[in-house]
Amino acid sequence: MSTTSTKSFPPLKNDLLLRAARGEKVERAPIWIMRQAGRYLPEFHEVRKNHSFFEICRTPELACQLTLQPIDRYGTLLDGSIIFSDILVIPQALGLDVQMVTGRGPVFTDPLETPKDMSRLQMDVDVDKELGYVYEAITLTRHKLDGRVPLFGFIGAPWTLMAYMIEGGGSKTLSKAKSWLWKYPTESHQLLQKIADVSVEFLVGQVRAGAQLLQVFDSWAGELSPYDFKHYSLPYIRQIAAQVRQRLAEAKLPEVPMVIFAKGAWFALEDLTDIGYDVVSLDWTIDPEYARKVTKDKVVLQGNMDPSVLYGGEEAIRETATRMVHAFGKDGKHIANLGHGILPTVDPEALKVYLETVQKVSAEIRK
Repeated sequence: MSTTSTKSFPPLKNDLLLRAARGEKVERAPIWIMRQAGRYLPEFHEVRKNHSFFEICRTPELACQLTLQPIDRYGTLLDGSIIFSDILVIPQALGLDVQMVTGRGPVFTDPLETPKDMSRLQMDVDVDKELGYVYEAITLTRHKLDGRVPLFGFIGAPWTLMAYMIEGGGSKTLSKAKSWLWKYPTESHQLLQKIADVSVEFLVGQVRAGAQLLQVFDSWAGELSPYDFKHYSLPYIRQIAAQVRQRLAEAKLPEVPMVIFAKGAWFALEDLTDIGYDVVSLDWTIDPEYARKVTKDKVVLQGNMDPSVLYGGEEAIRETATRMVHAFGKDGKHIANLGHGILPTVDPEALKVYLETVQKVSAEIRK
């Protein structure tokens, strides 16, 4: 476990993202991009040639190198960084084998088929031991960033991780995972609780290691009905926010802003406003003006241009980005991003146009 004190890190030179996440008035919308350290960058592929995906995740020097790549490339056009890692490191810590297979994505070699398979999971996980490599990467990256921008830590939400653990990888229907909710509701809650417990420990450890913001990715939230979301996802992401804050306070660690991204869960927007997160991230299917009305400006909103617009040419990118910035308003409660992760075949220059446009337009409307 990293015991590095946050006081030993270089001072933060650009705190725009942190101020915005706390709900403070800021001079323009800060911007960062989900998956900004990733496959769309040629420099990423240079590293990936010689190392497997999870080897990179487990090697702090390599994870740091990839985290820094977009910051080095785009300079002041990015206001935040996110540690290079993966949401599936928690299932790995629980004892499941996950491989990243080219052309298929993550593949579990032996997924959970029935509740009996839960006996294969490590029930007393030493999170610091199993995931200490992430902590080391965070601490190293904070130093290498030299205060240029703040650093995000993150996890996958319990429902999303449970779904991966049962489906064995990506799925168009999540039929196996969803069937557990009806066939084995008690065991489903037990599994979700186990994941939540490890998640809390892991997030606190990330802050101890130097993470300055935290994001919870519920990537498959929108695959649940509103009823099932309220029963099988919402209680656990609420619990994570409350327990992380409590644990940070008890350990006298910094109180960091927390972001929830429940992709596709437009129906839960009002609920997500009141469960302890500072920022609610929106996918591209939610109109920003609608989101502001529903949330009553009680939280900061993040997002949310459709990542596919980056394939549409400079004019389309500028037009869509400008419209998005105006829709979020000029009161300062907006962190710009995409509505999901940047896609792997995007031209890095297209992203540059988006970053430049957001910064320019948001500064203009807040004068």
